[in-house]
Amino acid sequence: MELTAEAALKKPFKVIQPRKGLFQLDLGSIWNSRELLYFLIWRDVLTRYKQTAIGAAWVVLQPLINMVLFTLIFSRLAKIPSDGIAYPVFAFTALLPWAYFAQALTKTSGSIVGSSNLVTKIYFPRLLIPLAACIAPVVDLVFSFLVLLVLMACYGIAPTWAILYLPVFLGLAIITALAVGLWSSALNVRYRDVGSIIPFVAQIWMYASPVAYPVSVVPEKWRLLYSLNPMVGVIEGFRWALLGKQSPDFSAMAVSAAVVTVLLAGGIVYFKKMEQSFADVI
Repeated sequence: MELTAEAALKKPFKVIQPRKGLFQLDLGSIWNSRELLYFLIWRDVLTRYKQTAIGAAWVVLQPLINMVLFTLIFSRLAKIPSDGIAYPVFAFTALLPWAYFAQALTKTSGSIVGSSNLVTKIYFPRLLIPLAACIAPVVDLVFSFLVLLVLMACYGIAPTWAILYLPVFLGLAIITALAVGLWSSALNVRYRDVGSIIPFVAQIWMYASPVAYPVSVVPEKWRLLYSLNPMVGVIEGFRWALLGKQSPDFSAMAVSAAVVTVLLAGGIVYFKKMEQSFADVI
């Protein structure tokens, strides 16, 4: 039996749409969609390793090659100090969070455009897409972390109690990538050249971060300004937690954390504002 138009209109229905308002984060719907988040993360991990000849070995080779190059150029030629720590370990410990951040930022920036088939077909919390893109590269970081432990053992460096704080700095790295990625992913929907600019920005950002050199070489008068770079706190935190070096400059780390908080709050507001037009523009 066919329903008339009038009868069809009387049937109950539900309209699903994103909440409006700058601070309507709708965290409840994100929690209710957690299974979709798991699927998106698993999809990104499978895509990363699918049809690769050496698989996870490539994840380890990248920071190892960079470590060798940094050791030859910055330690042997430029004589950059390493705070009394063997330079290969010193550099690799910083490359660990940096490699994660660079990969997560690149993936997050292109995440909305790369998931256009989902964005244009069904409604779900769009925030899940960049969030999944930030979490998936943690798998690569775990593989590299195992290599770092072997490297530390070779140089006779044992972790101290400070390693208990490592999850805190890992969380700060994830939040930093998400904070910047929310801005770039939303901008990339409207301006596609953002996706091409991000790798270049990440390359410059690395040399503006204490990856190849310690914070101690930065003049004292510039430390506060330098600490506005949120990756300063992340990298210094990793070195302190893993290598047991002298306590980092907690004031500098507090400045970095404050910058991340501002970036994240602004990024969420901007992302939520722009997501209403994603399906139309993408």
